[in-house]
Amino acid sequence: MTYVVTESCIKCKYTDCVDVCPVDCFREGSNFLVIDPDECIDCTLCVAECPVEAIYAEDDVPENQRQFIALNAELSKTWDPIIEKKDALSDADEWASVTDKLDKLER
Repeated sequence: MTYVVTESCIKCKYTDCVDVCPVDCFREGSNFLVIDPDECIDCTLCVAECPVEAIYAEDDVPENQRQFIALNAELSKTWDPIIEKKDALSDADEWASVTDKLDKLER
């Protein structure tokens, strides 16, 4: 089992999760993070660190977010690793509670 970043992260990109990852499995896009399922060791440390509750165990991803399992796997192959915490996007707080924002994902 791996962990999956879901829609809540889009246009927020808080990176608190990156800071606690012992295996550097996060990958960074311009407005979203993903977890490389081949690198994730299922340690659960990132889950509690996400201020928008965007990270789930693969088996616990809500039904309406299941497409993010494949999306994390796909994008983790092309995006660069992120290994240090960075500032969130400038308008992250405004987007934190917005739903239905998959169309805002920048690949």
